Amino acid sequence: MTDSFETMLKSLLGYQAGSGDGTAEALMRKKAYENAVNTTLQNNFPLLMKLADELVGKWQSYPESQHMPLCAHLLGLAMKAVSQLAMGSRFSDDAEVIRFRKNHETIWSEIGRGYLDGSMEKSSNRKGRYESALAEMESVLKSVLKERKDLCSGQATFMDSLLQANLTERQVMEDAMVFILAGCAITANLCIWAVHFLSTAKEVQEKMLQELVEVTGEEPVTLDKIPQLKYCQQVLNETVRTAKLTPVAARLQEVEGKVDQHVIPKETLVIYALGVALQNADTWPLPYRFNPDRFIEEPVRKSFSFLGFSGSQVCPELRFAYTVATVLLSTLVRKLKLHRVEGQVVEARYELVTTPKDDTWIRVSRRS
Repeated sequence: MTDSFETMLKSLLGYQAGSGDGTAEALMRKKAYENAVNTTLQNNFPLLMKLADELVGKWQSYPESQHMPLCAHLLGLAMKAVSQLAMGSRFSDDAEVIRFRKNHETIWSEIGRGYLDGSMEKSSNRKGRYESALAEMESVLKSVLKERKDLCSGQATFMDSLLQANLTERQVMEDAMVFILAGCAITANLCIWAVHFLSTAKEVQEKMLQELVEVTGEEPVTLDKIPQLKYCQQVLNETVRTAKLTPVAARLQEVEGKVDQHVIPKETLVIYALGVALQNADTWPLPYRFNPDRFIEEPVRKSFSFLGFSGSQVCPELRFAYTVATVLLSTLVRKLKLHRVEGQVVEARYELVTTPKDDTWIRVSRRS
């Protein structure tokens, strides 16, 4: 999955996809992007905790009989987290987040559906809405870029870190766009599917709570403690696998290649069917069953790593999403029990990121 979202999104958005930068510059830009994600998480971890606490506090206030829409709530969490960590406190204003969310949804839905199947090109209205949303989002990013340069505020946000890396303003804008688009979609849906699966597995919730108490005691989770939450990592790995969170990946063909009699020209965007590999019964026994314990086995972890979902090859947006999801789940399981809604059938929509076709509902009850 290395660079799959950068490659696909930049190609779909009409940005330079990386290989054209020249090897040394492309590697420098990739490193700057990864460093910006890591630095942003370090500098803003308390904000992630605050956002998770606010959401869980809201859920605690609901009666046990109330059905809660996961997609609506967790997309909101992801939008707040990504916009504020990427662009700063300007996006703590709900009106800014609403505008951002509207443009993000227009762009993402067309990239995920209209571009890949060609349907957007057949509708001038849809293409016009997409181009307008993209232009407005780019305008916002350029405006934020100017604000952050004028503030000279160090490296608090993702864009601040990119500005410190000697990239051009165009490169900063493009990389911020990729992070915002992919970061929101992956983070939201990782959280949605993880909470959904947990609501169907009481024993998994209890094992997560037990691990949390062993690692952190009564204290909230901290960034340096997250690597010690091995079972939580297994839960998130199994969420990615069971939901087929990113069902496709892409690489640009660096040199001309050949498969049987078919020539693959240089710089062709090659799509990999990760969703098929993630539920191959030869690798994953009972592949449709949510079972975090399967990741105890070393061969299973290696298979997952080879597909690019863990280790050094994991894409930065997924690493970011794992951190946000760990903060959310550790806050949730300490305070609440999650319950599935009887009779609910959850179907998936497979695009660049797998989402539920309709909103997904759960109930919660307080821990005594």
